[in-house]
Amino acid sequence: PSAEKLHYPACSLWHMRTTARGLRSLRDARLPSSISTEAAALGPLPRTWDTRIAHPTPVHGAADMDEQKESLRKIVTTLALKNEEIQNFICCLKQSLQNLEANSVRVQEDLESEFSSLHAVLEELKDGMVTRIKQERASRTYELQNQLSACAKALESSEELLELANQTLCSSETDGFTQAAKDIKDRYSALSELSVTFQGFGIPALAHHLSGFSCSSTVQSFLGWTGVSEQGKPEAVQASGVPGPEAPDSQRNVTMAPAFRLSLKAKASDSMSHLMVDFTQEREMLRSIKFLPVPATPEIQPSECQVCDNSVLVVWSLPEPDSKIDHYDLEYRRTNHEGPPRAREDYPWMVVEGIRETEYTLTGLRFDTRYMTFRVKACNKAVAGEFSEPVTLETHAFVFKLDAASSHQNLKVEDMSVEWDSSGGKTAALQDIRKEKTRTSSPMHSPARTAVMSPKRAPSARVGRDRFTAESYTVLGDTMIDAGQHYWEVRFDKDSKTFAVGVALRSLGRFDQLGKTSTSWCVHLNNWLQQSLTAKHNNRARMLDCAVPDRIGVYCNYEEGTLCFYNARSKALMHTFRTKFQQPVVPAFMVWNGSFSVQTGLQVPSVVQCGQKRNSNTSSSNASLT
Repeated sequence: PSAEKLHYPACSLWHMRTTARGLRSLRDARLPSSISTEAAALGPLPRTWDTRIAHPTPVHGAADMDEQKESLRKIVTTLALKNEEIQNFICCLKQSLQNLEANSVRVQEDLESEFSSLHAVLEELKDGMVTRIKQERASRTYELQNQLSACAKALESSEELLELANQTLCSSETDGFTQAAKDIKDRYSALSELSVTFQGFGIPALAHHLSGFSCSSTVQSFLGWTGVSEQGKPEAVQASGVPGPEAPDSQRNVTMAPAFRLSLKAKASDSMSHLMVDFTQEREMLRSIKFLPVPATPEIQPSECQVCDNSVLVVWSLPEPDSKIDHYDLEYRRTNHEGPPRAREDYPWMVVEGIRETEYTLTGLRFDTRYMTFRVKACNKAVAGEFSEPVTLETHAFVFKLDAASSHQNLKVEDMSVEWDSSGGKTAALQDIRKEKTRTSSPMHSPARTAVMSPKRAPSARVGRDRFTAESYTVLGDTMIDAGQHYWEVRFDKDSKTFAVGVALRSLGRFDQLGKTSTSWCVHLNNWLQQSLTAKHNNRARMLDCAVPDRIGVYCNYEEGTLCFYNARSKALMHTFRTKFQQPVVPAFMVWNGSFSVQTGLQVPSVVQCGQKRNSNTSSSNASLT
């Protein structure tokens, strides 16, 4: 076949791969002997044909392939982001399942605990009431038992006296009657001491019985001994007017003497109705027990939230007013992701509790991340509601670190703090030298064994921070400023012999001091001999007529070429450089016999921004330094 028939359109990567596989198969295939003989007779194919067969040229060319690759890269990027988003959502769902299980167990345990407490209260109340009933029953039983015993004794004595009186009445001996009546009289006196009144019983019955006898002299003598009148009424009853028990035949009351006061009225009642209970209302209350009303979920209003001056104003609202809301709980955390919260974040949630209003301002923040995520929930006096949908707010701030690798060896850099070290790291170097000598003194590390380095082993990096040397006690920031407005602050020791803060090009020489070259701008404090505060650039200085603060704020507007220094506390302007930055700059610091610390993650203060608008035309006194 001719070479032109082997041209395949390269409209897609699949077509290209198919074409390549077909060409490799054609190249590796063995031709029949007849064809091989004819091909040998014809001679070698033209070079252009070989090239076409081995490397077919796509119809659309290399530009189309690059375009397809770019499209594939976009697809790959989109798919990767989508996969990451799905994985994050899966992690959130798994975390939600775990939280659901834990919260369900916790709520169930709380419910059982509440019912157990309710049961305990009821049992305690029941025990108290039962104890009250038992005490009342014991007290009344004791009184009734005592009264019953006394009445039983009185009844026995009365029956015995009645029988003796009947026997006396039936006796026919006149001489013994007087003695018998006297004995009955004594027995009656003894009975009266029991202080019980018999009604229609005992001696009254006896007196009534004697009142019907005809032997008036004998009966009258007996009744006189017993204190009963002829009319059948005791003398005390006649005096008091209180009627006695009625006689069955004469309808008149016959009672005993006043001293005879036995009573059959029970001293204690057998009714216990005053200890009855009615739990109808309480049962209705128990039946009305329900789960606590959960407050509605608030909604954060992003349009009303504000981020400025390293403060964030968060505003939210409820779907409907709820007078039972007691307070709100606000949670926030830093993040570098704009989307919804991830299951695994680098920073934890921070909590602000007990907010009484529907807005809250977080102040004194350090914006060392790109965003902050907020969520809020409402709480009544019993339970908290659900968190609102998280809202992510962008926090614009300038964040950098100190480049310890480029600092002078006499500067001890720890995180964002720098301290002058007069030893210049010599102590650590001496310790390293001693360790090296100790190591090489061992037979395993003798010079003979270590003279030749293994070809697989790369030489170690040179130890030491020698980016700046001599009298350039400088350390730079690790982040370049090539656009925008930025602000940072530095707190320094006012007793430092020399201190300077400003910006410089990254290409600042290792021997160059801040403010003495055209590549650096700074405010310089000198406490050598006498204190002076100057603005320096390109080896020219201008004295500043202001008090030396303990903290300086630095403002840099790259596009406008403005570099301003402020008293960080009062925000009073100290000096302004106006220039045109030809290259990106970095924060720069210098200290000798002193220390300082840097604070980053700060927004440009509103006072500074307003001051920049008012002072757009700075006095010409700054022009000589730019």
